[in-house]
Amino acid sequence: MISWSNKLILSKKLKKRDLAKIKDGISNGRLVRNVYCIAFASNPKNLFDIYKSIELIQPFYKKQDLHIIGLAENKQESYELVANMIEEVYKETNGFNVREYFL
Repeated sequence: MISWSNKLILSKKLKKRDLAKIKDGISNGRLVRNVYCIAFASNPKNLFDIYKSIELIQPFYKKQDLHIIGLAENKQESYELVANMIEEVYKETNGFNVREYFL
């Protein structure tokens, strides 16, 4: 099941697109092109997972709990967004507990 952060972080290019349409498409298993989703890591030893939105239409992901906290238009932007998010968490908390910070 996919859940969304109330404070969804968007890359610069993605801010120009229709966010409601993107979220609806991803939540309902429809094809959404050129969107990368940043979610809390499925492995507790990691900080984030990055998924191409097209991956999320696979049946496997319908059974997983994904909490999406960021969206980017391409892979490079998703890496930059994750780096900025980690930097923000560290500056504010002097640590890397991203789940606590973004929830």
